[in-house]
Amino acid sequence: MIQNLRGTGVALVTPFDKSGNVDFNSLKNVINHVIKGGVNYVVSLGTTGETPVLTSLEKDAIVRFTVEVVKKRVPIVVGIGANSTQDVINSFKTCNLEGVDAILSVSPYYNKPSQQGIIAHYKAIAKHTKLPIILYNVPGRTNSNMTAETTLQLAREVKNIVAVKEASGNMDQIMQIIKHKPKDFLVISGDDLITLPILASGGDGVISVIANAFPKEFSLMTKYSLEGNFEKARKQHYLLDGFTRLIFADGNPAGVKCVLNLMKVCQPFVRLPLVQVNSRVEADIKKAYSKY
Repeated sequence: MIQNLRGTGVALVTPFDKSGNVDFNSLKNVINHVIKGGVNYVVSLGTTGETPVLTSLEKDAIVRFTVEVVKKRVPIVVGIGANSTQDVINSFKTCNLEGVDAILSVSPYYNKPSQQGIIAHYKAIAKHTKLPIILYNVPGRTNSNMTAETTLQLAREVKNIVAVKEASGNMDQIMQIIKHKPKDFLVISGDDLITLPILASGGDGVISVIANAFPKEFSLMTKYSLEGNFEKARKQHYLLDGFTRLIFADGNPAGVKCVLNLMKVCQPFVRLPLVQVNSRVEADIKKAYSKY
C-alpha cells in the first residue's frame, strides 16, 4: 500500500450545482478525468474538496460515491481531520471507510498545540484505525507548524503512520525529513509549485491541485522526476507553471474549478465563504487556456 502512494495523487474538488448542492454527476466526470489522465491515486475530502463546508451526511455520500466510481482502479485516500482529537476518533468509528486505502489527517488547527500536543494527537488517533495514516502539515491553514523533528518521531514510533504531506513551503524542513526519515516512510509534496525540487531532493510524490485539470501533464512531471529524468521533468513543470500560479491567484479551489468549467468537466461554483474567482483572474485563466 505504501508504494501505491508514490507518484501523483490528486486532491479532488467537490463540484456543486448552481443551487449549491453536491453535483455527483460532475464528481464522476472529475474522477474519470483524473484517472484517465494517469494519476496514481485520488484524495477525497481534502482542502481542495471544500471539506469544512460539507455536512457529515454529504461527506459520507461523497466517500461512498467515490469508492463506487473508482472501482478499485486506483487507491483512495480520505481526509479526516479536526481540531479535536476525539472528533477524529469518532469519525473513524462512524464513517463507512470500506474500500478506502488510507487516511490523510491534518495537524490540529486553530488550537495551536505544542509539538508534544501534535505528537499526542496523532498517537491517539492512530490507535483507532488500522488504515495507513498520512500526516498533513499545512501551517498556512492550521497556524501551527509540525516540525521535522515531530514528523520524524511519529514516523519512527507509530507503525501505521506511513507518510507526510508537507505543505509548509519550507524546503530546509522538508529536506531534513527526507534525509532522516525511515526507509519506508514517504514524503509527499503538498505544494504544486515546489513539487519538482522536493522530488529532486528525494521526495516520493505529490498530492496535487492542478492535476484536477491537467492530470496527464502533472503526472508525467512526477514520473520523470522519480525516474531521475529531470530534463523532461523541467519541461513539464514549466509547461504548467503559469497555469498553476493562476489557479491559486484568487483562492483554491475557485481557480481550478474555473479551469474545469472551461474544460466542461464541472461547473465553477464554490460554497460560501469562498467565492468564484474575480473577473480579472477569470479573464487571465481563459486567455491562458486558449493559448494552451
